[in-house]
Amino acid sequence: MTDTLARPEAAAMVDGERVIAKVGWRLAPLLMAGFLVAYLDRVNVGFAALTMNKEMGFSPEFFGWAAGVFFIGYCLFEAPSNYIMHRVGARIWLARIMVSWGLIAAATAFVWSENSFVALRFLLGAAEAGYAPGAILYLTYWTPAAQRARILSAFLVAVPLGSAIGSPVSGVIMTLMDGAAGISGWRWLYFIEALPAMALGLICYFYLPDRPAQAKWLADDEREWLETTLRREAAPQDENYWRALTDRRTLALGVAYFGAVMALYGLSFWLPQIIKGFGASILAAGFLAAIPYVCGATAMVLWSRSLDRRGGAVGHTALACVIGALGLIAAAYAPSHFLAMIALTIAAIGSVSVLPSFWTLCTLTLGPADAVVGVAVVNSIGNLSGLAGPWLVGLIKGASGEFSHALLALAVGPLLTALLVMRRARR
Repeated sequence: MTDTLARPEAAAMVDGERVIAKVGWRLAPLLMAGFLVAYLDRVNVGFAALTMNKEMGFSPEFFGWAAGVFFIGYCLFEAPSNYIMHRVGARIWLARIMVSWGLIAAATAFVWSENSFVALRFLLGAAEAGYAPGAILYLTYWTPAAQRARILSAFLVAVPLGSAIGSPVSGVIMTLMDGAAGISGWRWLYFIEALPAMALGLICYFYLPDRPAQAKWLADDEREWLETTLRREAAPQDENYWRALTDRRTLALGVAYFGAVMALYGLSFWLPQIIKGFGASILAAGFLAAIPYVCGATAMVLWSRSLDRRGGAVGHTALACVIGALGLIAAAYAPSHFLAMIALTIAAIGSVSVLPSFWTLCTLTLGPADAVVGVAVVNSIGNLSGLAGPWLVGLIKGASGEFSHALLALAVGPLLTALLVMRRARR
């Protein structure tokens, strides 16, 4: 029998920062890779649209709406998905999510009509539902609050990296594969970029431990320190996870997240077409579209470190929102394509930097019990902006023939989020 009296003393001697670093290096890369592929399979429709819309006869209004239908399926199934993951474990459930969305993403290569495109976008959202909130919830099982922002940023950096890597890769695939075997480049794009999801799902199944108690790569004293620290932070749980559905905090956070990511999705789906409107080729648009997100990924990491060092999740969230909104406004009035690219880069920096600070604020506000379903509910409400943002851009672009007014409309979302989180902090 182990010496139970010695364990607390041994745990007290553990270097907590080293333990969290080991957890981060072990878990974050795989989860980040999964989210990167998920985000890529979610928004590569923006690149496919460069030739798909003309070939299939899709109008800007239809494309904006149909691309966003993804989020209807996504939002309907997120909360049940998180609950199931909490019950059956992350290893099995996250693997299931990855494999199923990979299969449906690949099937999008075979669309033949407006209805088939809408149906597959809905099914892709339903299949992917639960991955992002599930991974965020899973990381709370492993990281104390004081170190959570940096671990979340290591996962959420997949959002800008998905666009930074995916943009040039998508441009290359569409350029080099167009006409191969008599198949359009946009169809090859959907098929090729779906394959990594299925591979990562299999890796996840064999690699990912469900809880710290299963982490054989942690020493006994490190595992004891981590479990003791997490138990100390955990509030008493009554297992009533579904109360988060009617909790005012959950609904308020969901509305705030809606505004925060409205600009992010509006840009993600339309940035390739905005840049192509500058006169760039498909290949050039792929590389140029990566610039804002490379800068955004760097800014996100620095922003999360600032949050862990100084605290103030509310202030970091609000300021990032304001930066993103100002970038969109500046892009709308930019007198040249060069200045427009700088402004769009600033918009991307603000739009992605807000993510780790917001989710740190969210998990701290909800607590361990309410986070099981609450994180999924917040993500569901917020991700409805993935339908609203692209659709709004499509409507305005179709009516006015230009993107400037649409960028101004997108800026309203993050500004409202900044006001909401600051108002709530003063209560």
